[in-house]
Amino acid sequence: MRALITAGGRGTRLRPLTHTSNKHLIPIANKPMIHYALAAVAAAGITEVGIVINPDTGEELRTALGDGAAFGLQISYVVQDAPRGLAHVVQVAEPFLRGEPFVFFLGDNVIVGGIRPFVEQFQARREDCHLVLARVREPQRFGVAEVRGDRIVGVVEKPKHPKSEYAVTGIYLYGPPIFEAVRAIRPSARGELEISDAHQYLLDHGYRVGYSEITGWWKDTGKPDDLLEANRFALDHLLDGAAPVIRGRVDDASDVQGKVVVEAGARIVASQVRGPVIIGKDVVIEQSYIGPFTALGERCVIRNSELEYSIVFADTQILDADVRIERSLLGREVVIRRTASRPRTQKFILADQSLIELC
Repeated sequence: MRALITAGGRGTRLRPLTHTSNKHLIPIANKPMIHYALAAVAAAGITEVGIVINPDTGEELRTALGDGAAFGLQISYVVQDAPRGLAHVVQVAEPFLRGEPFVFFLGDNVIVGGIRPFVEQFQARREDCHLVLARVREPQRFGVAEVRGDRIVGVVEKPKHPKSEYAVTGIYLYGPPIFEAVRAIRPSARGELEISDAHQYLLDHGYRVGYSEITGWWKDTGKPDDLLEANRFALDHLLDGAAPVIRGRVDDASDVQGKVVVEAGARIVASQVRGPVIIGKDVVIEQSYIGPFTALGERCVIRNSELEYSIVFADTQILDADVRIERSLLGREVVIRRTASRPRTQKFILADQSLIELC
C-alpha cells in the first residue's frame, strides 16, 4: 500500500504567510505541518509516499523533505501543474500509484491517533473506497456525506444546504476503481475535478464505499484560527508529564512552569513562562511574559513584552511592546517594537492581505 500526500495548495486563506513560503511548511509546535501527515503514514506501516507539489513552491518542499529517509520513508514527488482539483491530483499521480490501493492524505490535516485504524478497516472490509468523516459545525466548508444508518448514500462538495453534519475529512483510502472514477467525471462549476464527484460516481456504480467517524481530535488547518487551534492541541500533548524540559539556560530570576520545552542555546532572563510552550533554539527572552499555547521559532528575541496563544516563526523580534500580543501569527524576520520618537505614531510595513488590530 502507498500513500499520496498533497502539498501543492497555494494557501490563499493563510496569506500573507504563504506569499513567501509553502503552506505545508508552516510550523505547528515548531514542526512543519506536513511532518504530522508523514508521521501518521509512517506509523501506519506505509513507506512509499508520493508528495504532490506545484511548480512554484515545489523546490522548497524537496529541500525540506528530501528523499524521506529522515522519516523512514521513500518519498517521490508528483507535480500538479495547475490547481485543477483533488480528483485531478489522483489522475496525475496514477503512474506513481501503479494501480495499488493507497491512502490519500491532504497535507494540511492534523489528526490525533493516526490513520492505522482506518487502514486496517479498509483492508479488512475489502472496500473500494473508505472515507473518514467528522462531525463539524460548518459542514458547508467541506465535502459532506449523507449517511443513512451505516451507509453513505451521497457525497456533495461544499453544499449551501448540507444534508448532514458529517464532513469528509482529508483522509481517504482507495482501491483501483478510483482511477476509473476520476477519469469519468467532468469539471465542476468552479472548473475543478471534485473528489466528491468521484465518490458519488463510485456510489452510483455500485462500488463498496465505507466510512469511519473520527471521535478524537482532527483539524483542517486552512485558516489562521485553525492553525492556532492545531498549535494549541499539539503543545498540550507535547509532554506526557508537566515537568519542563530545559536544554537552554534559565536564570534564577525567571519562573518556568508547566509543559515547557526550552531548546538548546535559548536564554530566559528575568521572565515568566507558563506552558504549554515551546521555545526554539537560540531564542532570547528578557524581562517578558510568555503565556500558554505559544510556539517561538529559532533565534527569536522577546524583550520587555508579553505574548500568548501565538505562533512566531524564526528570527522574529518583539521589543518593548506595551500591550500583550495574543492570537497572532508572526512570520519570519518580523520586527515589532516601540520607539521613543515624537510625535507618537503607528508605523507599519505590511505585505499583501496583512491584518492588524489596534486597541
